[in-house]
Amino acid sequence: MSNQIQTIAIDKLVANPDNPNRMSRTNFKKLIRNIERTGRYEPLVVRPAPQKPGFYQIINGHHRWRALKGLGYKSAEAVVWDIDDKDTDILLVTLNRLGGSDVLEKKLVLIKRLNQRMEKGRLAKLLPQTAKQIERLAALKMPKAPAKAAKNSFANPMVFFLNDTQQEIVENALLHARQIKVENAAGAKLNAVKKAEVLTDIAQYFLNKPKPPGQHCKGKQGN
Repeated sequence: MSNQIQTIAIDKLVANPDNPNRMSRTNFKKLIRNIERTGRYEPLVVRPAPQKPGFYQIINGHHRWRALKGLGYKSAEAVVWDIDDKDTDILLVTLNRLGGSDVLEKKLVLIKRLNQRMEKGRLAKLLPQTAKQIERLAALKMPKAPAKAAKNSFANPMVFFLNDTQQEIVENALLHARQIKVENAAGAKLNAVKKAEVLTDIAQYFLNKPKPPGQHCKGKQGN
């Protein structure tokens, strides 16, 4: 398996029908703008296409390939791996998921620096964040001490799916609530900057909110 980059004709690249990765239309447009503006992109990962001599099947980089096609590129840079179906399936599942997470302090430094050089509306066309999110992140002040989780605490996963509009609303709400908590926090309370705790605060607010008459939960009725 070689990591040497090759230049391959766009029309010789074919999508993997089992690729599970999907990108929102908003982020796909931002990907196109970034490639169009810089001419740079991460090389694709491909393999010789099974039962199709002379063609290459994409393992990682489907959205980059689509963006390059849309921009009129005739060829793409790619790393060719000679791997079987089993390893291809493993990579399809893992390549887009085995990633780290942002260190918030460093991310804020980058966003603030970019926002000084570029207007937030233009910046929002290139970054995953919206203009409002960039504005709030650029104004966000980090606590002096990092949050510490209790040693005996365990994280419980919650999985739910949002469309683009719902995701933007939720992220804006979390950013706004977190900013308020940071501004009002003191001492140990500073760990409220974590999204999980902010989400819990929001949920707790509605649980504690008095319910209007006639809207209390009713017990299960018998037959």
